[in-house]
Amino acid sequence: MLFNYKVLDVSGAPQTGAIEALSSESAVASLQRRGLTVSSITEAGVERTVLGKRLAFFDRVKTRDVVLLSRELATLFTAQVSALRVFRLMSGEVESPVLRDALTTIADDVQGGSAISRALSRHPHIFSNFYVNMVRAGEEAGRLSESFGFLADHLERTYEVTSKAKNALIYPVFVIITFFAVMILMLTTIIPQLSHVIAESGREVPFYTRVVVSVSNFFVSYGIVLLAFAVAGGFVLWRWVRTPSGRMAADRFILGIPKLGILLRKLYLSRVADNLHTMLAAAIPIVRAIEITRDVVGSPVYEVALADVGESVKGGRLISDSLGAHREFPGIMVAMVKVGEEAGELGNILETLSRFYRREVTAAVDTLVGLIEPILIVGLGLGVGVLLAAVLIPIYSISASI
Repeated sequence: MLFNYKVLDVSGAPQTGAIEALSSESAVASLQRRGLTVSSITEAGVERTVLGKRLAFFDRVKTRDVVLLSRELATLFTAQVSALRVFRLMSGEVESPVLRDALTTIADDVQGGSAISRALSRHPHIFSNFYVNMVRAGEEAGRLSESFGFLADHLERTYEVTSKAKNALIYPVFVIITFFAVMILMLTTIIPQLSHVIAESGREVPFYTRVVVSVSNFFVSYGIVLLAFAVAGGFVLWRWVRTPSGRMAADRFILGIPKLGILLRKLYLSRVADNLHTMLAAAIPIVRAIEITRDVVGSPVYEVALADVGESVKGGRLISDSLGAHREFPGIMVAMVKVGEEAGELGNILETLSRFYRREVTAAVDTLVGLIEPILIVGLGLGVGVLLAAVLIPIYSISASI
């Protein structure tokens, strides 16, 4: 791994350069053995902001890339290929530059004696806490190939369900944005021109026409002010949503939206059941599994609920009783978990619940799309039709009377 450094020599003169080392600590030690005083050292090729932090935009790795990587790692470990050789091979195969650099760093760390899970944990923007703990469990049990296989299966399921939910919302959002764009364009360009013709005629116009013309005049006169307020309000809302209280309030609001809230609840329940099942299959203790699931569930509401469930289980309560104390977890899930606890088949029950909620998410997505599409299309047509009718009917009356 290559590091850029800034140092002071024995005379106090500044120097810069680059050095090859397994880690930043090794690079510093090597420079100090030369009698140099290190002032700064950074990994070469890393994009940074003015604050010295990695730009998050450039750190994004697609979930699909991590899924494929996990599957290939499982295959290579099953073939008894050494860990160092595995990561060296994969670093030359992946297409993502960020993932390639991360795998190179991981290979260097493994060569330096680091455990694989510890090396992975240095890249949280790629490998989640859930991923790292699954690998750690595989290391401790001597079943790395199985752990990577579990991870690949789990990530594929999660990716499939999440992608289906996201893709279902793209079309409605596009139609809504198009609707508002068309309405604003008509109110600021077409309606003002047609309203001049109506005004010059001096004839009495219907009430709905006067309303549309007034709204059009308001947008023309104060459109810039409205845009400024909208941008400022959006920025304030964005900053507020990034706070803990804002995230919680926004999540509760979204979960309360009819149909959409039901879809997201089923998505989170599927994620909870699948994560717990996968970690129990890897022999991770249930309390730790709940804590990790809390970190990756993706909903502040469910994070709080799972945190309380984890504390209750740690205190000796049954998992089913702990889940039942929170309305976020439906009765059917609580009842099935209770059956699993009593029969000693909790892992299998969680797998069944995971499959059930994945099917529920698919059905909810299809229902939501089937409901939203015709409503949006009809709404777009009615909106444009009302605007045109409000000005074209008076114009038609004027032309008919001439």
